Amino acid sequence: MNNNNYKSIVEAMLFASDSPLSLTKIGSVLKDLKLKEIREIIDELNRGYKENEHGFAIREVAAGYQMYTLPEYTFWVNQVLDHNKKQKLSQASLETLAIVAYKQPLIRMEIEHIRGVNCEGVLHTLLERNLITVVGREKRAGRPLLYGTTKEFLFHFGLKNLEDLPQVGELEAISAQQKKGEDLEIIERKEDGIEDQRSESLLVDEAPLN
Repeated sequence: MNNNNYKSIVEAMLFASDSPLSLTKIGSVLKDLKLKEIREIIDELNRGYKENEHGFAIREVAAGYQMYTLPEYTFWVNQVLDHNKKQKLSQASLETLAIVAYKQPLIRMEIEHIRGVNCEGVLHTLLERNLITVVGREKRAGRPLLYGTTKEFLFHFGLKNLEDLPQVGELEAISAQQKKGEDLEIIERKEDGIEDQRSESLLVDEAPLN
């Protein structure tokens, strides 16, 4: 096969996968290629996407590679992916997860000391969603459990590794931007609701009676 065939195969594999694919995983299928050659194919695909102004790219995340839509199109993509709204983490979960991510490994008591509230329920939720896991036990009385983040955490937030975690200042900027986006969405929903009511009132006289 020529290079274009390999490019199409790698592209199809990444497009079809719902989780990141490592170079080793791709190499186990394309046995004729070295890992370096697969990486070069991915880089070449990305260059093509950028040159042709596609709305997606391939990124390295959670020890693998995955296709993703570009951040600047998030607002529009979310309009058609209603399930994303259902999967959003609560503020309490995000705060607890941030503590674990930046301070890991640490025990529940340390998390609760930082947050100032009981975190048992939140930790249970994060464990269920596989965003955190038990990584050991503290060497103190009672041997309390130590918590740390998982590969799923990296995947969920699009991080290559823990070194990619944003600085506190960046987090505040992201939080402010998200809040602004949520406020805009609320305003738009209200405006849509008003418009719908107007449309309904205009159609009342024309609607057939049952």
